[in-house]
Amino acid sequence: MKLVFFGDIVGKPGRRAVGIVLGALRAAERVDFVVANAENSAGGIGVDPGSARELFASGIDVLTSGNHVWAKRQIVEYLADSDVLLRPANFAPSVPGWGYTVKARPGGEPVAVINLIGRVFMGAHDCPFRTVDSVLDSVRGRARVILVDMHAEATSEKVAMGWYLDGRVSVVVGSHTHVQTADERILPGGTAYLTDAGMCGPTNSVIGVSREGVLRRFLTQMPTRFEVADGPVAVQGVVVEVDDTTGKAKSIRRLQEIVEE
Repeated sequence: MKLVFFGDIVGKPGRRAVGIVLGALRAAERVDFVVANAENSAGGIGVDPGSARELFASGIDVLTSGNHVWAKRQIVEYLADSDVLLRPANFAPSVPGWGYTVKARPGGEPVAVINLIGRVFMGAHDCPFRTVDSVLDSVRGRARVILVDMHAEATSEKVAMGWYLDGRVSVVVGSHTHVQTADERILPGGTAYLTDAGMCGPTNSVIGVSREGVLRRFLTQMPTRFEVADGPVAVQGVVVEVDDTTGKAKSIRRLQEIVEE
């Protein structure tokens, strides 16, 4: 089974570019299941129902999110009714939405997708390590192939999660920083790991946002409205091949394509 995970999708440019790259990827090789982080897909912060529907229409099977998931008010009701747009599983138990799901394409093996959020520099969330133990108990017997999106700021917290889950899940991939790392590997227990998948957003920017606004904020410390940048778009992520009879990863490679606007 071949899984694709796209890093944080930034605004309309990111949504458009992901659709183009995913179409080309499907034409070039077999792709069985696609996951993407959509928490910045609507105007650069948050996700709304229209953005989610557009991404599903482009061929993405499951969307994950993170700390910006509540930025658009209209997403709350949508999340409550959707098991394919996830919010982190270690948010407070009473909040709307699902932190994991098990889905399969027609004729394909089921894939469990788990969304977690870190606590270092990220806020007072429940423990992602204890939460994922509980989620794995829930998906045991329902899916051998398991992908975890660890949405976190600290590299150390993501690396620790990779080691914590080695041999128990197929893939642990980090999101949130919008900067793709170069540490892809298969851990000794058979789990594919990458600290951060990067972003699907404009390259001539500060992590997807117009440079001028970010520089103004740094130089003046005054409130500044951020806008999604324009120009060429980097589509970054990871492609993982998994043995669907064992759930162990066989290969992992980083994905990076530039789409001209």
